[in-house]
Amino acid sequence: MSKFGLGRTLDDLQNEIGVAPDISILSGTERVVVRQIPLAQIGVNPDQPRKTFTPEDLEDLAASIREKGVLTPILLRPVKGRAHNYEIVAGERRFRASKMAGLNEIPAFVKNLADDNAMEIALIENVQRENLNPIEEAAAYVNLMTKCDYSLEDVSRLIGKSVSYIRNSIRLNGLPTSVKKLVEQGKISASHARTIAVADDPEKLAQEIIAGGLSVADTEKRVKKVARSTTRRKFTDNTMDAETLRKMTKNIGNTLLAPVKITERRGGAGVISIAFSSRAHLNDIITRITGKNE
Repeated sequence: MSKFGLGRTLDDLQNEIGVAPDISILSGTERVVVRQIPLAQIGVNPDQPRKTFTPEDLEDLAASIREKGVLTPILLRPVKGRAHNYEIVAGERRFRASKMAGLNEIPAFVKNLADDNAMEIALIENVQRENLNPIEEAAAYVNLMTKCDYSLEDVSRLIGKSVSYIRNSIRLNGLPTSVKKLVEQGKISASHARTIAVADDPEKLAQEIIAGGLSVADTEKRVKKVARSTTRRKFTDNTMDAETLRKMTKNIGNTLLAPVKITERRGGAGVISIAFSSRAHLNDIITRITGKNE
C-alpha cells in the first residue's frame, strides 16, 4: 500500500463524515455512519501515540460527559482475532472518560482502515490537538518510520513539520528511560533533553540541569565540555562504515535464517528489510524474533 493512502488530513475526514450523530455518507464504496457501540466491544490501539492520560483530565471530561454526553463521535476500525470487535483509531480519551462516566455505549464512526492509515490518523489527531508530550511525539515518529517504512521526508510531509523538526524530535527517543520520565514530568524541558541526547552520560547531565537550574544555553556549554563517546558520534553524525554494516547484516541474517538488508540514513535512523520465501518461512522468522508461533 502506498504511503498516505488516505490522502487526507483529519479535518478532511471530519468534513467527509460530518458532525451530526445521524449523518450517513458514502466513502468510496463504504458507507460510514455514526453508531452506538458498546464499550465492552472496543479495545485500545497498541500503537496509540498518546500513552499518558491524567486522572484529573479524564475526570473533568467524564463530568462533562455525564452532563452533556459524548458530543464528538470517536473513530473505530473493525478488527478480527482479538478479544474485542473494534479498535480505537482516534478518541481514546473520550473512550476512557465515558467508562468513568458510567456509560455503556459511545457514538462512533466505524471505518475499515489498514494499519498504516490508522497510525497516520492517530498521530495526526494527537499532533494537531497538541495532545502528545515530547517523548510520546518522538516515539510516534519512530513508530511510523519503523512499522510503515517511512523516511524523515515522509513523516515531514504527513505531519506538516520540517525534516529538521522531526529529526530533532526523534533524538529524544534514544534517551535513557529515566531521562524520558524527567521530560514527561516536566522536570527538564524537551530542549534540554535534545541537547543532552548526544552526550555520553545524559542521565548525569539531566541531574545537573535540575540541581543547578541550568538554562539550555548553559547545558549546551556543559555538553561541549564533555567528550562525546565514539559510539554515539557514529550513530548520530555519520552512517556506519561498510564493514560494520556487512557484519550486522550477516549476524541478523544468520540468526533469522533469512536474507536481510540494512539501510541506514544520516542521523542514525534507518530500515531493516527481511525477505521470506513462503508463509512457513515467515512464521519461522516471526518465531525466531518473538519466541512465539504465529
